[in-house]
Order: sequence, then C-alpha cells, then structure tokens
Amino acid sequence: MAGTIRKRGVGSWELAFELGRDPLTQKRLRQTISFKGNKKDAEKALTAALSQRDRGIDIIPDKVTVAEFLARWLTDYAQHNVARPTFQRYGSIVKLHLNRKLGAVKLVDLRPAHVQSAYSSYLTEGLRPRTVLQHHHVLREALHHAVKWQLVARNVADAVTPPRPAHYEMRALNPDEVGKLLDSAKGTEIECLLLLALDTGMRQGELLALTWDDIDLEEGALHIQRTARQYAGEGIVTGPTKTHRSRRRLSLAAQTVAMMREHRRVQDERRLKVGPAWHGNNLTFPLVDGRPFPARNVYRDYVKVVTAAKLGAVRFHDLRHTAATLMLRAGVNPKVVSERLGHTSVAFTLDTYGHVLPDMQMDAANVLAGVLRGTQGTSAAPVFSSSGGIPAATAEQVSSSPEQLWSTPDTKSSGTGEGIRTPMPCGRGV
Repeated sequence: MAGTIRKRGVGSWELAFELGRDPLTQKRLRQTISFKGNKKDAEKALTAALSQRDRGIDIIPDKVTVAEFLARWLTDYAQHNVARPTFQRYGSIVKLHLNRKLGAVKLVDLRPAHVQSAYSSYLTEGLRPRTVLQHHHVLREALHHAVKWQLVARNVADAVTPPRPAHYEMRALNPDEVGKLLDSAKGTEIECLLLLALDTGMRQGELLALTWDDIDLEEGALHIQRTARQYAGEGIVTGPTKTHRSRRRLSLAAQTVAMMREHRRVQDERRLKVGPAWHGNNLTFPLVDGRPFPARNVYRDYVKVVTAAKLGAVRFHDLRHTAATLMLRAGVNPKVVSERLGHTSVAFTLDTYGHVLPDMQMDAANVLAGVLRGTQGTSAAPVFSSSGGIPAATAEQVSSSPEQLWSTPDTKSSGTGEGIRTPMPCGRGV
C-alpha cells in the first residue's frame, strides 16, 4: 500500500499511509507524519516510513491505550497460557487497579514515571506493598509481551522500582500445638480433614477434590490427581493440580488411616440416611448431603477450631508449613519432603524452609561428634548412609515413612516384645 504526500504550508508536508488493521481493536489504521523540508526530502521520508511499516517496526498508532492493550493481552495470551485462577487474578488486577491509574495513557506514551506514580498512589490508598508488587509483576509481564509483539520498543516496567514487601514469617505449629488443634477439632466436620492436612501437607484445594477412588486404605496411601476451586457464577470446579509435580502418591500414617476408616463409616451412614437426595460424587470430604465442601465453609469451621484451641493467628495453609517443618526437623531427607509437598524442586523446598536448617546443622554436628568419639583409638571410619550424610545407625531412627515420622516407639511393652507407637501430633511435650 503506497502512501500520500500533502502540502500543508511553506516547507511543511503531511505524509500518510495505511497500516492495515489494529491487532488490538481490528480497526483500519492510518499513520500520518508531519515533515519539514522540501518535497524531495518528504518523498524520501515517506519511502523510509513505508519500509519501516513493511518490516513491522514502529507501526503502532499512538491512539492505542494501555487499557486496550491489557484487554487484548488477557484475551490473546493470559487466557490460554496461565492457570484459570491466575487468569482471574490477572483480570481483577487489570480491571480494579492498573486500568484505574494507567488505562487512559497511550501505550507508546507510557513512561516509568507514570508507573512509579501509580505504585505510590496504591500505597497511599492503603494497599500493602506485597499487593502492589503483584500488580508490578502483572504489568511487567504484559509489557514484556508488548515488546515481543513489537508494539513498543522497551518495557518501561523494568525501569521502575516496585515496593519491597516485609518478610513474612510463616507460622508452623509445634507438636504440642498440633495436639491442641486436633483436640479442638474432635467431633467437628473437619477433624479428619485437618489430620490428613497435617500428615501429608496437602493444599486445601487438593483435600477438597480428593475422592475415595484416590485412596487405598489397605495400602495406607493416596493419589493426588486434581484440585478444587470455586469460581464466581460457577460454584466449585475440579481441575488439574497446580503443577505436574503436584500429581503425586503419598503414604499415610497408621493414625490417619484409622481415622479415615471411621470417617468413611460415618459418611456411609449419612449417605444411607439421606437416600436419593445424596449427591453421588464420591468425595472424601463433602457436605452432609454429598455436595462439594465450599472453601468458605472450611474457613468458617477452621476458625472456630483454632479459636477454641487458643492458638492465635494460624492460617489453614500454615498446616502445610507445619507438616514440612516437622518432617525436616525430624531429619527426613529434604528430597522426600519436597516430593510429599509436590514442590517443583528440592531447591524451592530448601529456600522456603531454610529457617529450619540451622537446627538441623546443629543436630548433624552433634551426631558426627558422637560418631567420631566412638571411633577414637580404632582404625574404623564412620559409616554414612546415602540419606543425606546421617550415620547409618541414626538413619534407621529417622525414616521418611509418615507412620514413623508422626509416631515414636513407646518404652512400654505390649506383651509381644513390640513397641507401641504413640502419635506425635496428639502427644504432649514431644
């Protein structure tokens, strides 16, 4: 498509040419450029502009706003490349915050100062630094695609300093607090759910999506294959797990298996009592009529249990941190902990729970000192296991088995010569 030259005055020209259709609005685009000089130079400038257009450089009109671009980014990229909850969160951030401060700015005119000012306004309005940092991540990701799509030459968000959120200290219950929590949960609808969360470190959505088909009580194991989420206007929907590593098989402690057997017995009685009105979805943790258990109901019941236990502020997700912390402090190999939690890598597990490692370092030093003292005056070298450097004799006492993790041998004999295992979570002073 050729362009045109129109004289506007002495030594002034208007260069115009077609750009095709706007990839954001699908409207026909026409670019105009003012030029000062003689006609011959104007013709050269038009030729250069047409060459740039044909190579896809600097062809976006200055009428496209940040709001229009973000809407198209959500539709063309985010909707098809991120998990559904993530897409919904992106949409909320764009609609409620980014568009409010930056939406009217033309995309090509967006500068770091605009973005920095927006962040400052968010903080002044009372948003937390961590929330504003999330907004920054979304905007930076969107503008990254604007650069890839050749809509802008650079990502202005890279030149902005987002707020630095305060470090969040996760809450992990100690064994005595775990016992208080489980005591407080006795007889409630979430008693078994809480014990399973503490035993496995499962996420709340994974627990609520669990079915009896996923559980083998004879083997004492379960398979995590999906997660449950609630969407506005759709109710509770089950879908894929957070990552492919979140699909995993977990062994269960004997105490957990026993409680789940009782939980299923009670559920079977309810199903017979409800009769045809029972919703047959085979969920492990449904409502009393078999329907999916909404997360808000879990939250309501959980707050009552925590309040009665007088544990202070403990989020449901902190039960996952509790399971991980207790396993690590018990000497379970970090790789096993990572696999049970469904983390993407062991490095992520160690980074998240690095606060536990100092205690483990001291324990390792004490164990090694004992081994070295025991070998003084002999030519025998200490024998180490492959489970992470712990001497073999000690590694036998520290197992990745959930049953051994959550219980300790009792010194009393049952009359058969075998020790009785006492559950750690319900014990006191363990």
